[in-house]
Amino acid sequence: MKIKEIILALAIVIVLNLFFNYGVFTFYPEPKFENFCSVELTQKVYTEKASCEAVGGKWYESNQVNYDGQIVPMKPQPQTGETSWCDSTAKCRESYESARDVYNRNVFIALVILGLISLGLGFLVISAAPVANGFLGGGLLSLIVGTIRYWSDMNDYLRFIVLGVALAILIWLGYKKIRSN
Repeated sequence: MKIKEIILALAIVIVLNLFFNYGVFTFYPEPKFENFCSVELTQKVYTEKASCEAVGGKWYESNQVNYDGQIVPMKPQPQTGETSWCDSTAKCRESYESARDVYNRNVFIALVILGLISLGLGFLVISAAPVANGFLGGGLLSLIVGTIRYWSDMNDYLRFIVLGVALAILIWLGYKKIRSN
């Protein structure tokens, strides 16, 4: 391939993925933390368990907190020397994280579909190799970006299924393309 063809293919890969991602974020906005947890919750200091729990917070009595299965040591607050503290956004943060997980799943689905369409177009465009390679690379990158975005939220069965389906489609497309040449 000539250098111009390589640059054109890379440009298509980059712009195609920017187009996909910008389109998703334009027409399907991401949930914002501020829509779930008011700014006042993060700005006010809650020094009593009752007031903390009244706003949906979680009160911690000791100088250590179990955070996602890890023990995280907490330093005493400099003003009071207290080791008890309030996580004032505990309840609303759970709602936000739940909405964000659904959003990431939906973005994953959109990017995978767009990536598969791009891969298919890459195999259909026979007369212009740089365009075909751009669609193939763009489709692959879209699959990678979508999968990475949602990978940590997927359960193991879904990961296995996604990888199996992607592998089957890639083998089928490769076989069809190689066989036709």
